[in-house]
Amino acid sequence: MREQTTRFARGFNPRAGRPVAAPEATVKIVLGMPPADHPPAETPAFRARAVIRAADRAALATLQGGWPFASLVLVALDHDASPLLLISDLSEHAKNIKADPRVSLLFDGTQGLDDPLTGPRVTVLGEATPVVDARLKARFLARHPSAEFYAGFADFHLHQVRVTRAHLVAGFGRIHWVEVRELLVTPDGSFAAEEAAVLAAVNADPKMVNAAVRALGLEGDGWRITGIDPEGLDLRRAGSVARLALPFSNAGAVQNTLAHGEISKS
Repeated sequence: MREQTTRFARGFNPRAGRPVAAPEATVKIVLGMPPADHPPAETPAFRARAVIRAADRAALATLQGGWPFASLVLVALDHDASPLLLISDLSEHAKNIKADPRVSLLFDGTQGLDDPLTGPRVTVLGEATPVVDARLKARFLARHPSAEFYAGFADFHLHQVRVTRAHLVAGFGRIHWVEVRELLVTPDGSFAAEEAAVLAAVNADPKMVNAAVRALGLEGDGWRITGIDPEGLDLRRAGSVARLALPFSNAGAVQNTLAHGEISKS
């Protein structure tokens, strides 16, 4: 198990730490990593995606009369890592986006650090565009089941951020601009076509869910897998979210991996 608490500051393979214990009212983000002896390609783009894929919220900055206006928003990602927002027309940030679609999103990967400035954070720049897409909406709601309550209200609309570039600060002196061609990935078409079926199958089989839970060293019952993508899978239990980072060539590979019951650490 690896805590997504910022160990990025000492390299992408974090130090082993004590198990995370958090009250149910707070959010716990746990990120599974490949082992140190088999590290991934630690490019700035890879590190940036690791931070944004693990987060379920971000600070959204919009323009209001020439002034920056910051808001807290829930975020999900499409399979290519482009951000998705579900926001109300009545909100100040939605009004700002309607006037000027340019936005930035700050994703914070510094939870749990004694000195947050040693940890990773990513600012994603782009334009927020309203989209009517049942698949994207379903992906957002799987990530944020509480949003089901208001997702059908007439004033709530899904937006996708068309990314232009990103800014990664991975710790002191580790700063990179990441262009969109590097940040976003091109997923196999099966992720979009088969995700719903794969999620239904794995969540119906406790053995497959428990394979991911054990791999991350998570505690408690009630975890569900809420999303899959080429770089891993997302889990949620009430207010806690977790991410298991594993490469998957297609959607079927997720089910095949979990069906074995044990996820190899080597």
